Parts: sequence; C-alpha cells; structure tokens
Amino acid sequence: MTVANVHAGPEPRPGSRPGTPRVILVNPRMCSPRSVRLPLSILALAAALEPDGDCVLIDGNMVEDATGQVLEAIGDHSPAVVGITVMPGPQVAPAIAISRAVRARHPDVPIVWGGYFPTLHPDAAINAPYVDIVVRGQGEQTFREIVEAATGQTRGPLATSVLEGIPGITWNDDGRIRHNPDRAFVPPQTFPALPYHRLGNVKAYLRPSFLGTRTAVHQAAIGCRYRCTFCGVVSMFNGITLLPGLESLAESLYILTHRYGANAIQFYDHNFFDRETTSVPVLETIARFNLPWWCYARADTLAGFSTETWRLLRRSRLTMAYIGAEAATDEVLRGMKKGSRVDDTILVAERCRTYGIIPEFSFVLGGPDDPDGEITRTFRFIRRLKRAHPRCEIILYVYSPTPQLDRAAARRHPTAARIPTLATYGPGGPPPPTTPEGWSTQPWLDYVCHRDAPWLTPHIRRRIRDFRTVLECRFPTVQDVDTPPWGRAILKGMASWRYALERYAAPAELRAARRLIPLRVPEAESL
Repeated sequence: MTVANVHAGPEPRPGSRPGTPRVILVNPRMCSPRSVRLPLSILALAAALEPDGDCVLIDGNMVEDATGQVLEAIGDHSPAVVGITVMPGPQVAPAIAISRAVRARHPDVPIVWGGYFPTLHPDAAINAPYVDIVVRGQGEQTFREIVEAATGQTRGPLATSVLEGIPGITWNDDGRIRHNPDRAFVPPQTFPALPYHRLGNVKAYLRPSFLGTRTAVHQAAIGCRYRCTFCGVVSMFNGITLLPGLESLAESLYILTHRYGANAIQFYDHNFFDRETTSVPVLETIARFNLPWWCYARADTLAGFSTETWRLLRRSRLTMAYIGAEAATDEVLRGMKKGSRVDDTILVAERCRTYGIIPEFSFVLGGPDDPDGEITRTFRFIRRLKRAHPRCEIILYVYSPTPQLDRAAARRHPTAARIPTLATYGPGGPPPPTTPEGWSTQPWLDYVCHRDAPWLTPHIRRRIRDFRTVLECRFPTVQDVDTPPWGRAILKGMASWRYALERYAAPAELRAARRLIPLRVPEAESL
C-alpha cells in the first residue's frame, strides 16, 4: 500500500445523531498548557463508539474549568454514561473533583473510571461514592458494552445481572467489591480511526517541539513483552504486545499530516521496536511520510539491529528515542527484571551518535538494596555515556515499585481476574492508600511520579537533586525550544567546572541562575 492509497474520507461533522446515547468523555487536567498533546485515551473510547455513539469530549488540559464544562455538557438531561480517564499522579485529584460535582448534580448518572490508575489500583478506585464502575485494562470494548447497557435501561444504577456479564470491570455490589474476569486485549486497529474532529480545533493540539512546529502524537502498538518491576505497563498488559497494522498506521499518519498539518510525530507506543523483523516494515511505512519522530525503545533490541536497519532508522528520520538504561550494573538490571545489559546501552549510544539519533537515556535511582552506592555508580556511568555521545539526554527518576501480578495465583485460577497487588511501598514502607483521595496526597504523588521513595534519606535526596541540577545546566536539553541561546550558554559555562571536577554538592549559584533562566525539565514535561 502506498500513501496515495490511503483515503481518510471527508471530514465528519460533530453533532448529535437522533436516537443515540449521549456520552461524556473526560480527560482531567494533568499537564501545563505548553505540554498539551492529543488526548488519545478518550479519542480511543470515542472511536470504539463510532459510528452510532454521540460523544462529547472534554479535555481538562485545554479548558479553564473542566468541571463546569462537564456539567454544562450534561445540561438538563442525563447522559447514558460519564467516562473519565485517570492516570496515577496529578490526574487523580481533578478526576475526583469532576466526579464529585457530577454525582452531586446528577446522582443517577453512571460514572465510569478507566485507565492506568483504576487498572493498577482497582480496589482503591472503586472505593469512592462517586465511582460506579472501574474499567481495567484495554477499555474500548468494555466501555462500549457499559454504554449499551446503560442506554437500554431506565435511569439509575446498572442491574447486577448486567454488570456480571461485562468482562474487565470492577464494581461495587451492595458493599462488596466485585472483580469480573479480565477482557482479552485486541489490536488497536480493531477499532475505527480516531475521530479527531470531535475535539473541535484539532490544530490547537499540534504544538511546537524541537521535532517540528506542529507535533502530533500517535500510538500504533500497545503493551510490552518485558516485565520490569518499576513499570506500570507490566501491571496493565502482563507481558502482552500487540503490534500495529501497517494500513491503520499509514491512515493515521496521512490524516494527521494531510488533514491537520502535522510536521512531526511523537509515538506513545510502550516499546516501539518489538523485534527487528517486525520493525522494518513499520519503519518503511513511516519513512514515506518524511517526518521527524520520537519513540520509546529498548537498548537490547536496538543493539541487535543490523547496519541496514540502522540506515533505515536514519532514513525514516527518527530524531530521538527514549531508552531505559535504568542502572549502571548488570546485577541491578537483573534485579529489576529489565532483560538488557549495560553493554547494550553503551553500544546503542555509539550507534546513535553514528546515525545522528539522540538517545534519551532514563535511569532509576535509589533502589532499596543499595541506594547510596548504586547512585555513585550511576553518576559515573552517565559520565561515560556522555563521552560516548555528548548530545545524549539523561532522565533521572527515583525507583518506585508498581503493583505486580501474582503469577502463581494466576496459574491456579486462570479464569479469575488478574489484579496487581502491592502490599507495601517498598521494604518497610507504608501500605498503599485505599481511596482515590489517599492517592492524591503529595507524598503519594511524589512516589507515583518517581520523585521520592520512603527509604531515601535526606542525604540521598540531596545527592540526586544536586547532580540533576549540575547535569541539566551543563547539558541543557535539546527539547527546550523556549530558552534563548544566550541563556543556555550562561548555564553551561557556570556548570562546566562543577561537572569537570565532579563537584555536585550544593550548587546554589546554579539554582539561582535557573530561577532567572528557566529550562524545560524532560522528567516532568517530556516534549
């Protein structure tokens, strides 16, 4: 199939269809205005309801008062369902506020939470008077069945007999939490193309980045076959990977570029390069669009690519790849169940330099076994990477375990719901919260966002903070399109002696300079 064969059809017109259910889909605020990107989660749900679902999409990142917008959209009549997507971290509190307001004004409207937070913590998510149903895992078909059930009955809670027959949900059965069996994952191309038009001004989402002036986002594949202990993708997909269909990928890229004018793409696939054999046709498809692009990748996979495939990477215009280096020793990587080796990271840094790609290496600091010693080794390893590829980016996180599946229990009860569990937050740490409100408090926001952990001492926290400050000033991120060149030059010059002499402690002068010359922080803002 060539690009010319992709026909997206005429632009659909938003609006109600007589006799169809009215659904409110909400993406609560979770980022700053300059970091806004297309809300793929609610777009995917809207696609699953096409062509007979009358949806209103409300993105809290694009409106000042999302709660008011939701209540206005509901108006004087009750919709079939209000669906709210919720990521762990800063999106929980806005989701609570919106849900409470809907419940107070419209007590009979079913409120459904889905996404990573309810999937990782379903018992906590359902433990709230403003959440009726939790959708676990891939939510498109599950949500569609909920909407169909709600449309077919009178106002009020869905009947127990109906809820019992919907896979992939958690619900409250008269005070008893019920986890229905899991729903099988299906490839993303099972559903229609994303209905971007339902967002209204789609071009407002195509924001400038270092990749291009109109950067779009897309997710072609879902899942990841690996089982890193700190990654929420493991808890969501349990090692499942479903790769993209080439026709649906080409169709989406055609729509984003030809209809809306995108000139760069950021792929949200959890692990873009599954294997070399499956990556090559995807790369050939992307290369036809001649777009700079960014993605997630694994060092061990890239390290095994042939010279011919690396040349294809360059021809496809891959500009940056986010690669989980994670640690400075193979022993720690094995403990994390990472599956890669330190030598893979070094090799990929060198290959990326050769082929003009910027690797964005992430590291997970402060594991509970040896936080101080491992931090020292990681700092030295980062310096080694910088020598191998001076333009490589470094992303620093704090180790935070995620709920994990009890695989022995899953084998004993293969048809039961597979609920991730986490007894305590690290060795000797506190038990996780049991309500959405608990997860929205600052300590848990810091833990979930990999900014802190219960076992870290003030000394370790200072070491991480000081090293990050020196590193960010010495090597300002290429992703920052706002800081002027003179500001970057000043910060680099001020930090040079500290980085050269490895004097990271108490960089007060750099922090003062950062207040006058703000820099983008990739850990918090990405592109």
